[in-house]
Amino acid sequence: MKFPGSVLASVFLFVAETTAALYLSSTYRSGGDGMWQALTLLFSLLPCTLVQLTLLFVHRDFSRDRPLVLLLHLLQLGPLFRCFEVFCIYCQSSHIEEPYVSITKKRQMPKNGLSEEIEKEVGQAEGKLFTHRSAFSRASVIQAFLGSAPQLTLQLYITALQQDINAGRSLCMFLSLLSIVYGALRCNILAIKIKYDEYDIKVKPLAYVCIFLWRSFEIATRVIVLVLFTSVLKAWVVLVVLINFFSFFLYPWILFWCSGSPFPENIEKALSRVGTTIVLCFLTLLYAGINMFCWSAVQLKINNPDLISKSQNWYRLLVYYMLRFIENALLLLMWYLYKTDIYMYVCAPLLILKLLIGYCTAILFMLVFYQFFHPCKKLFSSSVSESFQRWLKCICCPCRRHKSSESVGKADLRSPGDRDETPSSSKFVSAPSHILSADEFCSA
Repeated sequence: MKFPGSVLASVFLFVAETTAALYLSSTYRSGGDGMWQALTLLFSLLPCTLVQLTLLFVHRDFSRDRPLVLLLHLLQLGPLFRCFEVFCIYCQSSHIEEPYVSITKKRQMPKNGLSEEIEKEVGQAEGKLFTHRSAFSRASVIQAFLGSAPQLTLQLYITALQQDINAGRSLCMFLSLLSIVYGALRCNILAIKIKYDEYDIKVKPLAYVCIFLWRSFEIATRVIVLVLFTSVLKAWVVLVVLINFFSFFLYPWILFWCSGSPFPENIEKALSRVGTTIVLCFLTLLYAGINMFCWSAVQLKINNPDLISKSQNWYRLLVYYMLRFIENALLLLMWYLYKTDIYMYVCAPLLILKLLIGYCTAILFMLVFYQFFHPCKKLFSSSVSESFQRWLKCICCPCRRHKSSESVGKADLRSPGDRDETPSSSKFVSAPSHILSADEFCSA
């Protein structure tokens, strides 16, 4: 049975970040910074509450008679109790032989074009551990993008304004960044397991390293860009945030309304129509929060029974990163034009160059992951390199057709006398052959 390391990592980040945020809020209180204290507590306690609700929802404890569990979650001790329960199940599983097991069928990754179906016995203990892992993975994503991301942005903004950093704030920012990267990593793994649920998926260690580097560069540069822009144009940042948020929040609903599909009723049997609407709104809120800082790795699809689109769309990925790169560049340009005296000793062009290179580095690690380390790359209809080549051909072919038509027009405009003067010149003979090869290339 697999060691529940992901549960331990989620609980450690939850406890460490909450403790660091509470300590930091106490330092703000002692320093007389009431607004910073209130915001720090808000971004710490709000995700704590959402994590408790997520664990209760996944384990369906609202409809079960477990008052002690509900009390522990009310006291914000739910993750610790769940972690203790996980390790009790894990330790007892090696000593107790289960009389009842279930058979699950999974397909292996194709080898030489063939995919075999394997059967695996799953006991009750392993099934419970799977539920716990799934619950903690979702809780980590919620904590990362609805708590840690705003917390990191806030603390970095305070540091930029005060031009000072202490040990408590630096520890809180480090834990917040680690929590966001871990949440993004869990989001990638969840997306892979949901899209390829019928396959036996094994993620290699190098894939984890590649995702970690990809998400670290992407999130760090995005947060720094937002903080720099906020420090000089406080009113305009509200418009930028609202446009980003409502674009991603309303996009799944617009697709759902345009599809004409009926309202989904199969999310949870115990939920009413109002409860289902609340859950869907919360999912779109989380989806918008993720895409505010990084690529979500999944496409929310409300009219799908799994709520996730299982198709791999490289062009949506390309459009997202192109638009995000342009947005970051524009925000940095606005910061450069309106920067104040607090950045007097900062080399602004060099900082902008580093941030843009850092974001390009994130894109590079993402391409490396999808090209070489994705556990289901054999199932892709086209690889990253093939899609990129196809995209380049779509761009280059119209340009070559335009150049070819210009050269034909110039040749037709030549006077008859000029053509008679050089009847054997080879430079006019080679032009049609060049035009022909370009047309053949574009038609291919």
